[in-house]
Amino acid sequence: MTDQLEGKRIAFLATDGVEQVELTAPWEALEDAGAQLTLVSLRSGTIQGFNNDVEEGDTFDVDQTVSSALATDFDGLVLPGGTTNPDKLRQDADAVDFVKAFAETGKPIGAICHGPWMLVEAGIADGHTLTSYPSLKTDIENAGGTWVDEEVHVDEGIVTSRTPDDLDAFCAKLVEEFGEGVHEQLAEDMDDDDEDVDVDLDDDEADSIATTAGLALGDD
Repeated sequence: MTDQLEGKRIAFLATDGVEQVELTAPWEALEDAGAQLTLVSLRSGTIQGFNNDVEEGDTFDVDQTVSSALATDFDGLVLPGGTTNPDKLRQDADAVDFVKAFAETGKPIGAICHGPWMLVEAGIADGHTLTSYPSLKTDIENAGGTWVDEEVHVDEGIVTSRTPDDLDAFCAKLVEEFGEGVHEQLAEDMDDDDEDVDVDLDDDEADSIATTAGLALGDD
């Protein structure tokens, strides 16, 4: 055990269907580096891990529900994969907001396999280069991101990997990025995305809005 991440609090966000080794391997690596870890999920109790998406594995005790969790209480976030795990998480508004809050404050995030689905859902993929399980390539590109076929890729504190075969590289980069701490550029990118919301109107639509506004003012 080392003290490289001593004092760092890291959240793992997962639910039923999580690919077990994508939860346990990063957990062990970060724990060995001295981090304090919290398993956050959609509900209290336990979650069911799976091996290769189809074979039931172990169950894991949930430490905190995502509805009560705050990104301000943590220094980083890990999003394990498994097909059904992130598919369930991305349908939960609290889970999506929780993930987005890490990026908005520049805190490092690790996502592996299907975990980057949550980066897509939270608007984090836009403008960033990610890797993932190959079937997410189109989703990432449609969300404004760039997809690369690499065992691990880091972009402004976002660490992504493809499959369990990449876990050694993924875990090593997690320790490195969580040790570095806040990435200001990531937070600035998220702020820019929120500001750059343009509405394109054709001439007829613009005239209609102007006429409506004029009528409303005339009624006062």
